[in-house]
Amino acid sequence: MSEGNSGYTRRRLIQTGTAGAVAAGLGTAGSAEGRKRRRPRKADVIVVGAGYAGLTAAYRVAKKGKSVIVLEARDRVGGRTLNHVLPGGKWSELGATFVGPTQDRVLALMKETGVKRFSTYDTGDNVYHAGGMNQRFSDTSPFGSAPPDPTTAADVALVVERLDMMSTSVPPDAPWTAQNADDWDAQTLYSWVKQNSSGSKQFMNLVQIATEPIFGAEARDISLLFTLFYIAASGNEQNPGTFERNFDTRGGGQQWRMLGGTQLVPIRLAKRLGHRRIFLNSPARRIVQSHGGVHVHTDRLTFHGKRVIVAVPPPLAGRIRYDPLLPQNRDQLTQRMPMGTLIKAEIFYDKPFWREDGLTGQFLSDEGPISASFDITPPDGKPGIIMGFIGGDRARVFQATPARQRRQQVLSELQKIFGDRALHPKQYLEFSWVTQTWTRGCPVSVLGPGTLVGFGAAIRKPVGRIHWAGTETSTYWNGYMDGAVRSGERAAAEVLAHI
Repeated sequence: MSEGNSGYTRRRLIQTGTAGAVAAGLGTAGSAEGRKRRRPRKADVIVVGAGYAGLTAAYRVAKKGKSVIVLEARDRVGGRTLNHVLPGGKWSELGATFVGPTQDRVLALMKETGVKRFSTYDTGDNVYHAGGMNQRFSDTSPFGSAPPDPTTAADVALVVERLDMMSTSVPPDAPWTAQNADDWDAQTLYSWVKQNSSGSKQFMNLVQIATEPIFGAEARDISLLFTLFYIAASGNEQNPGTFERNFDTRGGGQQWRMLGGTQLVPIRLAKRLGHRRIFLNSPARRIVQSHGGVHVHTDRLTFHGKRVIVAVPPPLAGRIRYDPLLPQNRDQLTQRMPMGTLIKAEIFYDKPFWREDGLTGQFLSDEGPISASFDITPPDGKPGIIMGFIGGDRARVFQATPARQRRQQVLSELQKIFGDRALHPKQYLEFSWVTQTWTRGCPVSVLGPGTLVGFGAAIRKPVGRIHWAGTETSTYWNGYMDGAVRSGERAAAEVLAHI
């Protein structure tokens, strides 16, 4: 039976065999066992959050022989990864989906947990739908995944080259120290692009198409410095980041997928940690530090440790009560890091019919709800699945539209690109991360002007016995699963140095 899971409820986890023995044995704060215990449960390290970052941190701590407890607010593990179970043990992903070159730490963790990878389908042409017209193009061209539209080609080449060049002067571990940090953090990506290109409507639409799936935001929402940091972080210690690596499939962050779905890694980490170490349905409400350690309070139980790792998105970390209060810069930082706005639409067909027409299933569109798409069909070719990103302004408009109209809007957009067969799916599914209580958005926190320079230095700095993890704290592949793994490993090393 597949280890992937829908993750909607703990009961569903158990019934589908998702996580197998993991989910069936995970503790909850509301269990009979929990109600009997009034004295704090103790461990060397308490980890808040059971996503990639939190479980990686917990696993590294446990491997060093230290005791650890993981508290998870949801009824499942996985954080911003979530498998959708299909018949026959197949899956699709409703959250993070891809991995790529230079994402060394998540690739190593996949190997360690026995999760294999396979190539994202990328045979044939992509489609650029703009101004009501379709343009087929190959991502093997010099433009990569950017369409070679003659009306925007010069702007694309100039802007990408300049962004890549500027990003080389941004230290991934301290972007606020870049020589031009004050200037770059005082303007938005939109204002800079407008001033450093033709500013044509066609090109600014293409900029929107790029930022909506990557950030879940518009170019006006993010600072230029944050954009340059994001580019600089799209690599590793040996390979400087590039804009193309963020955006491209072949050679980029979308090159591979995980066999069994991306939630499989956290499920296997949870299994290795064991059910007694993980408490589901247990949101951390209050963290109290003292000379003797740290207490983490949930709704029904209290946990005591020598150190705590908070591995949840910054806006959620800011909702926890801290005693004593966090330093001003740390508290202000979490107030300035809203989550991106992102919805994923998945449309299921008997087979990936677009492949018969020589198409990859990847398109970029300046109209309709979906700005970018991928073919996420299972390796055996059935069912055919198109996954579309709906982000930023489009997502906000889409979310306010009645459900039946939303479905029709998506299918109408697919019809324009793939033809009439797109109007007759087997299943239509959409998942809004904005409506998830314990995420509040996806794929990453976005930083507007002034945030990095004014408050960025607090992002990883421990506060007494409190340490911070999560993809937003990573120096490389910030916003991706690799960044989450890196942050968990770094936080684990920090606490191990003190216990």
